[in-house]
This record gives sequence, structure tokens and C-alpha cells, in this order.
Amino acid sequence: MFNTQVRVASVPSSHVYVRHLSTPDASSQVTRLPDPVPADGRKVPGGWWPPVMLDPDWIARHHDDFDLMHVHFGFDAIGPDTMRAIVDELERHGKPLVYTLHDLRNPHHPTPGDHEKVLDVLVPAATELVTLTPGAAEVIERRWSRTASVLPHPHVVPRVRFPASPTVGEEFVVGVHAKSVRPNMDPLPVISTLTDAAASYPDVVIQVNLHSEVFEPGSHWYNPEFGSAALSLGGRPATRVVVHDYFSDDELWDYLESLAVSVLPYRFGTHSGWLEACHDLGTAVIAPSCGFYRDQRECELFDFTEDRYDAESLVQALDRSYRRVPTPPTWTQRRSERAWIAAEHDRLYARCLDA
Repeated sequence: MFNTQVRVASVPSSHVYVRHLSTPDASSQVTRLPDPVPADGRKVPGGWWPPVMLDPDWIARHHDDFDLMHVHFGFDAIGPDTMRAIVDELERHGKPLVYTLHDLRNPHHPTPGDHEKVLDVLVPAATELVTLTPGAAEVIERRWSRTASVLPHPHVVPRVRFPASPTVGEEFVVGVHAKSVRPNMDPLPVISTLTDAAASYPDVVIQVNLHSEVFEPGSHWYNPEFGSAALSLGGRPATRVVVHDYFSDDELWDYLESLAVSVLPYRFGTHSGWLEACHDLGTAVIAPSCGFYRDQRECELFDFTEDRYDAESLVQALDRSYRRVPTPPTWTQRRSERAWIAAEHDRLYARCLDA
């Protein structure tokens, strides 16, 4: 497909989603530049923060080092003027821009306006657009009159952790992972409904996990009121609350495998890497009706948005999940899918460079 190696300035490159856009055997002719390290060395789970490449000055200095730029995540703190300067600098040097729209609504922003202003720059300027689901592609077509290629999310869990068969424990553990309670999360009404519903089952346990930084003064995520409210729920029957630091990857896979069901307490959102990890491990998911989670992978839905919450729909989703044992994909299936996704990206990059 390519006569020479294609160099992609990927923003970022170290995130698991982006790493798994390459073929499993690393045979692709596409090379993604490593994430440059910020001067202050700041790092977040999944990569370096903020992305150094998202800077018109960086592009001006390094445009000879790459053939095209592919933006995924990392522009939470970048305004539309800066994004326009980035687009202009790419155009100045004849570098195509690919944008994978993961989030129509930024889960880290309490209101949509800032993110939408940046999308209004990125989406029209992109040479090629990608998104993960048909539903998101329909919104892109309707809002910006652009056609996006729909390519699914590749596997998240590494090969060695794929289960041979579903794990069945003595307890039917329903997990609500509050993490650090980012702006799109509203776990308390979800947890309250689930703890009430658990009384109808002989073996259902509701497990609430949250990060210790919620209780740490000075942390960006310091939220003692929520933390105290969550801890108080641990006094209810068949309910436990676990406070911990960020999981390592292996700790996260162990945690997800320990669950029968993971409930996503999101008031708004679009797609989910968490859902993909659960899919890999055979853990059922109950997702909110906002976003396009059911488009992304098989899951149960409950009615949960910024404006609505139907508690009975969550009770019914729990009951359906309790009666069904999910079948995890095999590594062979996910490996084949990943190879196809990588080939589709190769074709997409070729179209950009031939344009």
C-alpha cells in the first residue's frame, strides 16, 4: 500500500487505543512518533500530558519529522484559537490532518460549549474523519455535513489476560466505579437504586470503588462531600465501598474480572474504553442511555441523561443482566478485528497522502 514507511504524529501515541491501531505482529508500514515528554515531566495514566505535539510551534519545528497528524485525545485545555493555529500550521506545511472523534461531549467538561467550539475547528478541517459507532457518525453528518469512517474500538486487554471462559463466583458482584468522580459522573442515585434492588436477590453484592484522591486536600479531585456520602452507603446491606489509588493495568483487569456486571454512572458521554475492557473480559455492562454505548458493544441500557433518570429502567437492566451469562470474545476474534482496523487505517492514511 505504501512505498515507504509512513510517519504519523499521533496525539497521543502511548494510549492503549492508539497502540492497538497497529497490527498485532507490528508488520505495518505505519510508524507513530513517540509522545514527546513535557518540560515538567507530567504524566497521566495512558500517556504524557499535555500533548507536546498539539502546538503550532512544535509543528513548525518538527514538520519534517512526520507525514501526517492524527488527533485522538488530549485537547481538553486547548481553545479554538489555538486549535485553529495548529490547523493553519499543518496546512502551511502540507500535512494532512486525521481526526478520530471519540467524544461528541467531553466527559471532563461540565458544560459542552468549550469542547464544541474546538470540534467546530477540527471536524471541518480534517482531511479524514473517523469515529467508533454509526450513531456518532450520524451526528457528525447532521452537525457538520461530513462523512466519518466508522471503525470499532480495538481490544484493550492484552492477549495473556483474555479469559478461557466466563468467571462465575459465589457472589454476583455489581460494580459502580466512581473513580475520581469526573464531571460526567453521578454515581449516588445509581448506587442507591442498586442497593435497594439487591435485596431481591440471594447473592447480589453492590461494590462501589473510588479513588483515594477524593479524600486528599489539595488534589484536583478533592470531593469530601461525595466521599462521605459514598462511605455512608457502605452501611447498607449487601453493599461495600472500596477506596484505593489508581489501579495498575493488572489490578484493573483483576477488578473487572471479579465483577459480574459493571454499571456506568454517566450523565453524558459518547464512547467508552471501560466498556471495551469489560467486553474483552466477559464482564457484562449496564450503560446509560446517553451516548452510543450500545452501538459500541452489546450491553444493557438504563435511562440516564443530564435531564432524566428512570430508576425502574436500571432495576430492569439489573434483572436482565442477572439472568444472562455473557460470552467473552476470543483472542483470535479480537486479534483478527485489530488487524482489520489497522489495515483500514493504512488505507485511510494512503488516501490522505494521495489527495
